Amino acid sequence: MSETIERPVTAEPSAARATAEGWLSAFENALEAGDIDAAAKLFAETSFWRDLVTFTWNIKTVEGPAGVRDMLAAQLDATGPRGFTLSEEPTEDGGVTTAWFVFETEVARGEGLVRLKDGKAWTLLTAMTELKGFEEPSHERRPAGAEHGAAKNRKSWLEKREEEARTLGYETQPYAVIVGGGQGGIALGARLRQLGVPTIIIEKNDRPGDSWRKRYKSLCLHDPVWYDHLPYIDFPKNWPVFAPKDKIGDWLEMYTKVMELNYWAKTTAKSARYDAEKGEWELVVDRDGEEVTLRSRQLIMATGMSGKANVPKFKGMERFRGEQHHSSQHPGPDAYKDRKVVVIGSNNSAHDICAALWEAGADVTMVQRSTTHIVRSDPLMEHGLGALYSEQAVANGITTHKADMIFASLPYRILHEFQIPIYDKIREVDADFYRDLEKAGFQLDFGADESGLFMKYLRRGSGYYIDVGASQLIIDGKVKLKAGQVEEITETGVKLDDGSELPADLIVYATGYGSMNGWAADLISQEVADRVGKVWGLGSDTPKDPGPWEGEQRNMWKPTQVDNLWFHGGNLHQSRHYSLYLALQIKARQEGIPTPVYGLQEVHHLGR
Repeated sequence: MSETIERPVTAEPSAARATAEGWLSAFENALEAGDIDAAAKLFAETSFWRDLVTFTWNIKTVEGPAGVRDMLAAQLDATGPRGFTLSEEPTEDGGVTTAWFVFETEVARGEGLVRLKDGKAWTLLTAMTELKGFEEPSHERRPAGAEHGAAKNRKSWLEKREEEARTLGYETQPYAVIVGGGQGGIALGARLRQLGVPTIIIEKNDRPGDSWRKRYKSLCLHDPVWYDHLPYIDFPKNWPVFAPKDKIGDWLEMYTKVMELNYWAKTTAKSARYDAEKGEWELVVDRDGEEVTLRSRQLIMATGMSGKANVPKFKGMERFRGEQHHSSQHPGPDAYKDRKVVVIGSNNSAHDICAALWEAGADVTMVQRSTTHIVRSDPLMEHGLGALYSEQAVANGITTHKADMIFASLPYRILHEFQIPIYDKIREVDADFYRDLEKAGFQLDFGADESGLFMKYLRRGSGYYIDVGASQLIIDGKVKLKAGQVEEITETGVKLDDGSELPADLIVYATGYGSMNGWAADLISQEVADRVGKVWGLGSDTPKDPGPWEGEQRNMWKPTQVDNLWFHGGNLHQSRHYSLYLALQIKARQEGIPTPVYGLQEVHHLGR
């Protein structure tokens, strides 16, 4: 009787896997051999390599084979990259093979995403995930908590925590000080805490979260919950899609406590100077009435890219008999029932404040001085963010981290090309809405190249409104609209360049915010602020984002022209994602790991 032996069938790798593995193998071989020309030839003529710290100790995008060649010539010997391995099954769509991979360098581990066209790299993202020997104490490395056994005079967790809080900044000094205890400072503080970097966060408000609580009462996040998680702790599954400001404030306060951050509330930074001889910052603060001098190696400004109020200087402001303030100081609408209010500005804050004032019974007029991009929240969530940040995205296996990496992998040079079709679609589905707005006299735009909201945000951080109801008030005439420039402020109102005057009991200047290096000018010196230069923007040569092209956010989350001075912030997504890379740069310096920086930010604009 014959016996049939069934042998396992080994499936042939997919074409996408074969393409991706072939490219990764050739790339690794070229790097290990030090053959920079061979590595550069693996990139298409139009291609982009975005590196988050692993090769450049910077946040840097190089373009084309020439850019790859220049970066590798400077950095390859010091990097030692190897072990490029697929981390999930590659895909192919429309002639583009997309592959996720992991790798390591001499000092770190990383992850990446490559898109291949015709066998060559079109886009490549490489991002550091951890430093070897300094991994975060999580998962299998999480602390035991309980200390089994017996020992005399043993201190409890609480006693150790109280001792640290009592002595840090006095008997011992922090390695890093973060100026600003909003979402950015808290997220970075949590990252540094997990990496074992002694850090103090300085915040002038009474409690964590007050920077949200103190804003006008109707303020809610305009970004959805899936986009807004903090590091380590996601919002609960029942968290609202758009969180009210006070709920966010409470979450930040809870997070600060649970993550064991050394958070100095009621503390104002008064002055700072760098002692080059000692290699440390000397920061004088007022801590609830007590003057304390902190000395740290690293100083991080996390004061908010929308934190330095841009208060205009209109002729006659000093003679206005009513009340006037910047939108950042607006207390809310309750005191202005039956009062005449003029809001100068037409972006997010202006719309939110106008709507809240109208609800409270005020007579409100918005002054629009330049065109504004408007997009309704619902189509923005569906067409703009839904594929990456939504309940459906989570169901499709797109975690917040994966969504962050996908977004980070799209080079800024071509990001607008991915955005334009989104806003073309939104303009189509909301044609009636836009027609009605323009009929009401509102001056619309969709960005310099029709690429919409997110490119405006990245380029200039202003010029848009995510509509959650105020636009209909303008369409219906409930919030009055006046287009023009402010000629002067009179004793009783606002005079415009067409000669008309708007009577006002209250003037709200919703006029935006200045560059973050203005905080450095206030705290350190104008000379230091000028050495840093403008913070934020890409150099796109579009309104309020002057060229030359820089390819990354200016001076954010990376080394600046001033040693050991950093800037951190952005929206909740950016604070979460980029805090990792900034924390790793700081940790490497604490541990004495060599950090040769490639492509240090040049200064083209002072940001004044």
